[in-house]
Amino acid sequence: MRSPPSPHPKDFIEIQFSGRPTVSMWFLAADSFDHKKFFQMVGLKKKSADDVKKVFHILDKDKSGFIEEDELGSILKGFSSDARDLSAKETKTLMAAGDKDGDGKIGVEEFSTLVAES
Repeated sequence: MRSPPSPHPKDFIEIQFSGRPTVSMWFLAADSFDHKKFFQMVGLKKKSADDVKKVFHILDKDKSGFIEEDELGSILKGFSSDARDLSAKETKTLMAAGDKDGDGKIGVEEFSTLVAES
């Protein structure tokens, strides 16, 4: 029996805007990622707390209850299949912004706070 396809963050938020650039176009250049702009652009900031948590659990690919650095590096691909990975610098910057307790990973509450502060 085949399991259903894994959900994607884009299932919960609108990322394609008529006549406007897509996620992959906005953050095409290396070191151009800005998490505040990104969360606003994809509409995550306007979503309910439950939807933000659903996106968190999708981004937590290994289901550890945390988003680790390797999962964070591919955050753009969760929203657009043709997007790039974040650079090491971008990943570390995003981790520093989201990891409030300094344990090297982002929990669901930290992720919710990161989105809310965008």
